[in-house]
Amino acid sequence: MPHLSIRIDFDGRGSPAGRLGPGKVLLLERIAREGSIAAAGRSMDMSYKRAWQLVAEINAGFADPLVAAQTGGKAGGGAALTPRGKELIHHYRAIERKALSATAAHLKALQAISGRRRKD
Repeated sequence: MPHLSIRIDFDGRGSPAGRLGPGKVLLLERIAREGSIAAAGRSMDMSYKRAWQLVAEINAGFADPLVAAQTGGKAGGGAALTPRGKELIHHYRAIERKALSATAAHLKALQAISGRRRKD
């Protein structure tokens, strides 16, 4: 079955900092679950550097930070979503659910079309 991916461009130019899609939202959800940017990245088979780059893009794209990171040291580091980060996930997933619901019949029709072989 085909699936729908929602990507939202906030700045109209499509720059990475102004773009939000399923990968960044999943990373935010994993940060909330793992309590660590590095662990969230590992859970997605993503390098430490790439996970931190994405978090920097995410935070740069919004007026308020979505991820709050604490540096390591004796007590260890960690990361957590800010209230804005949690709110963003909530709204993104709601948009995703409504879009999937609204397009289900069309996706099913596309699946049927893609399964047909062309007769020559």
